[in-house]
Amino acid sequence: MYVWITVLAGLALLPALLRTFFPYFFQDCVYMYRALGCGIRLNVYKRKTPFYSIVDCFLYAVKKHPRKAFIQFEGKTHSYEEVDKESNKVANALRSEAGLREGDTVALFLGNEPRFVWTWLGLAKLGCPAALLNFNIRSKSLLHCFSCCGASVLIAAAELRDAVEEILPALKEKGITVYLLSDECTTDGIQCIGQAIAKASDTPLSPSLRSNIHIRTTALYIYTSGTTGLPKAAYVTHERVWASSFIQGVCGVTSEDIFYINLPLYHSAGFLIGLVGSIERVLLPSCMFSPGNTVVLRRKFSASQFWDDCRRHNITVMQYIGETLRYLCNMPKKDNDRDHKVRIAIGNGVRADVWKEFLNRFGRIHVGELYAATEGNVGFINYTDKVGVVGRINILSKVFFPFSIIKFDIEKEEPVRNAEGLCIPVGKDEVGLLVGKITKHTPFVGYAGNEQQTEKKRLGDVFVKGDLYFNSGDLLRIDHDNFVYFHDRVGDTFRWKGENVATTEVADILMMVDCIEEANVYGVKVEGHEGRIGMAAVKLKEGREFDCINTCSVLANYLPVYARPRFIRIQNSLEVTGTFKMKKVKLVEEGFDPTLIRDPLYFLDLPQKKYIPLSQEIHKSIVSQDIKL
Repeated sequence: MYVWITVLAGLALLPALLRTFFPYFFQDCVYMYRALGCGIRLNVYKRKTPFYSIVDCFLYAVKKHPRKAFIQFEGKTHSYEEVDKESNKVANALRSEAGLREGDTVALFLGNEPRFVWTWLGLAKLGCPAALLNFNIRSKSLLHCFSCCGASVLIAAAELRDAVEEILPALKEKGITVYLLSDECTTDGIQCIGQAIAKASDTPLSPSLRSNIHIRTTALYIYTSGTTGLPKAAYVTHERVWASSFIQGVCGVTSEDIFYINLPLYHSAGFLIGLVGSIERVLLPSCMFSPGNTVVLRRKFSASQFWDDCRRHNITVMQYIGETLRYLCNMPKKDNDRDHKVRIAIGNGVRADVWKEFLNRFGRIHVGELYAATEGNVGFINYTDKVGVVGRINILSKVFFPFSIIKFDIEKEEPVRNAEGLCIPVGKDEVGLLVGKITKHTPFVGYAGNEQQTEKKRLGDVFVKGDLYFNSGDLLRIDHDNFVYFHDRVGDTFRWKGENVATTEVADILMMVDCIEEANVYGVKVEGHEGRIGMAAVKLKEGREFDCINTCSVLANYLPVYARPRFIRIQNSLEVTGTFKMKKVKLVEEGFDPTLIRDPLYFLDLPQKKYIPLSQEIHKSIVSQDIKL
């Protein structure tokens, strides 16, 4: 009797003991359960004949609940059945008008709108890969993006006609067919396909039209954000489409959720995680396979209207990227800040201080901060409630993503190797370069039309002669509790006075200064000096002037001398990519020469303990080394 009482008492105490000695045990178990489920489903899809693609999942959702709302956009609701019929019209029109067949690549130059969704679905039903062009780019960059994917057809929105006309001569020269989603257009070389789609049949297309599609076939071309140069077109296979779509599931999203997409659909976050992930979602924990949740689509992110949208549409899952959470925190406080149904936020790139402020202000929301790259073969996601981390290592991590973090020389921008020419793993809490092993199950396909950049991402002889790893270009660390932290981009970390400077850390400190709203930190070359010296482009808060003394004081309190930006450039706005990542290339190239830069420039005068205006005389003294840095 006493034995049974002891056993029962022990079982009753077990949860408390686990929480005490293994505080993340239950969260680890939930994550592994979800991840294993997604892995099993992906394996089933791989083995199905014919191959089961995301289009088939969408068609099953249409069959299961045809009248369920799929897309809500600007006051209109489009059901799964309606989107299916519209995509059939697109597919039938393009098949007859453009002669599209399986394997033909088509570039989409469209903004965030329902037509984007059913145009892509129409192409997918024909077995045609879609290249998702950034609708903000123009001229040389647009032509570059179009050319590298090898597309034979360009489909553009009517409002983007001017951008298309700018590169039209080059497109004609390449023999590219250009279609405008409009009823009429007088420009020679541009065909309007609006009426053809409107008149086309909405009858379903035969699956035989895409019969050669398999797990490793290219499904999409998604472009890197272009923070370090011209965008690169990453191959996205059907396997990657499925894997990315599972992120919602790992975060606990179900088919009953309402998902808010205000990020651009041309980007992997908005398209793969948001849109495709919403098609994939199943009702859990029910065993019934009932895919598809509801998406609320917005043309672009708006901090001022964000929470009103969430309340109006009963949003339960939101996305963020880059600085969007900070934009929300910067909005004036309201009494109804916590009056919403959002329970999950999925994204990446939020600073720990903003993360805390976001939770304190807007309530208990699980932030699924993740680390991933469109073209990469390794990724992490924070499934715990720990602030500031991008993931946690568990027994499944290296099974799904065989990776390592290796020692990296910041100055030479290359891995540190031992006497045998092999790389050296870092220890716990040590920053290093993340690399993912390239295997059959974790491939790195590379970039379309850019073999040079593809090869640069392949790192050989890492731990064994002849092995091959994906070079992420990112510096991460893993602490003693197996939490993963993002440190910096390789190109964003610079070396000055023999020390490594992480731009993200410096930017965080700069934004503690009362007059500064945004900061973009980078390193610039100074003639006669090794490495790069710190510089920052900042945007001031409205109505504020740059405080030369306080800025110096705050930096001195938190940063060593070598990490403090010696030059500050005041800008009206900081240039960002379409996914809110700071652009640095042009800033680095322009340096700190006041004869070339019209923006106000300041120099950190250490003896005076303040920033002073950077005159041409001071610049000459720095270049001539009369002023010591």
